[in-house]
Amino acid sequence: MPTTLPLDPASQPVRQRVLAFALMCLGFFMATLDIQIVASSLKDIGGGLSASQDELSWVQTSYLIAEILVIPMSGWLSKVFSTRWLFVASAVGFTITSMLCGMAWDINSMILFRGLQGALGAAMIPTVFTTAFVLFPGKQRVIASTTIGALASLAPAIGPVIGGWITSQWSWHWLFYLNVVPGIAVAALVPKFVHIDEPDLSLLKKGDYLGIVLMSGFLGCLEYVLEEGPRKNWFGDDAIIACTWISAICGFLFFVHAFTAKEPIVDLKALAVRNFGIGSLLSFVTGIGIFVSVFLTPVFLSRVRGFDSLEIGFALLSVGCFQLLALGAYAFATKFIDMRVLLVFGLVCFGAGCYLYTPLTNQWGWHELLLPQALRGIGQQFAVPPIVTMALGSLPQSRLKSASGLFNLMRNLGGAIGIAVSSTMLNDRLNLHYLRLSENVTVGRPEVEGLLARSSGHLASVAGDALDASQAGLASLHALVMREALVLTFADCFYVLALCFLVGIVSVVFSRPIASAPPSSDAH
Repeated sequence: MPTTLPLDPASQPVRQRVLAFALMCLGFFMATLDIQIVASSLKDIGGGLSASQDELSWVQTSYLIAEILVIPMSGWLSKVFSTRWLFVASAVGFTITSMLCGMAWDINSMILFRGLQGALGAAMIPTVFTTAFVLFPGKQRVIASTTIGALASLAPAIGPVIGGWITSQWSWHWLFYLNVVPGIAVAALVPKFVHIDEPDLSLLKKGDYLGIVLMSGFLGCLEYVLEEGPRKNWFGDDAIIACTWISAICGFLFFVHAFTAKEPIVDLKALAVRNFGIGSLLSFVTGIGIFVSVFLTPVFLSRVRGFDSLEIGFALLSVGCFQLLALGAYAFATKFIDMRVLLVFGLVCFGAGCYLYTPLTNQWGWHELLLPQALRGIGQQFAVPPIVTMALGSLPQSRLKSASGLFNLMRNLGGAIGIAVSSTMLNDRLNLHYLRLSENVTVGRPEVEGLLARSSGHLASVAGDALDASQAGLASLHALVMREALVLTFADCFYVLALCFLVGIVSVVFSRPIASAPPSSDAH
């Protein structure tokens, strides 16, 4: 195995390039999988750590926020320490913090360790995209981007499935211990096979530290506002107001700095490249679709159907299955059909899959979810890889590292904002639907009186106390109305989610043909 760095990484032996790419894909898959692996097991984690529902949401959010803060910095960090050693450090940090998450003793320690896990593992995500476009030329790049795109959308989809099965077979602690063996393998083998670039520690002296501070204040406070706003009555809370001001001021200064600094931490000027700008927008849209659908479905199955972690996992399995089935079809279709056509087909399928959730009822299980989730799985496979090729394939290699961080930031930011908006809708629309249903469920209506009579009679035969049975009957009616209001609220969320894909479909019209060959080094 050669130990010296060739002038062109793409000229390395095919075996070495494939092994290097495979190892980095494993680390990338682990880091992406862990965003949603806890989704179907939050109830078990909450029971083990004595946590409330509001606290449990931070088990996912702290990880996602930390990733969002670090991913844009990965381009600069890889220039300073090299792709190889940055990836190794990220894999080691991710593995250690995964063990700490499994050993968490209360919800506060869990949230802290999840945040560290997301921050330390974040660099494994954008570096894979950069590596693929550096190692593989021409048509090989299409195969590499297809692989990355499949993993990027498959990991969040099957995360709850794997998590539910592990939790039911062992315990929620193993959701995190699962990362130890592959994490050690990646950290041990990457130095041997990955030879992309060399470190340049002199860049530490001229790092864009002001940009890092402004970006962290902007994105960190924005995510706090979006996450806590629905629970704290938005601007009725002093902390929300303070974070909103900090986010707004830091955001304004960050954008001014990013467009005027000589070497900013994030290359926002790359958005002026048409296909990269449109690709980043589509990355944002698909991020909303992937993360929000994986967030909403387990919550629906848990709160409305009362499914346990294993049942939730199996109900979500069809998404991953159909995505894998579509992988071969997509790879074959790229040989004959324009990638933009495949992209539109994927977006239509993804959006249609979300729209088919709108006839939701309280009896939906895996049978009813099969068609919507099949379309989602097919749509993800046909949409994400062309977006990767469109965006990163439109830039010269000299801009890939910084731009890759921005591209991946858009996907995760879309997911984080989408989940926050969904949480707000689950709260506000639930109140609206409950009030509307309550207006029609009043004492005196024959249907309501009949329902109360049957419920009270059944409870009286069991409890033997007519007064208690009457009160229990009213409580049962309240629970019934609340359940139906919740079902209508979930349907609203999926309807809005489907509308997001209309924006994506329209934006494709303005894109240029997607080429597998890289542009010239002086492309703008």
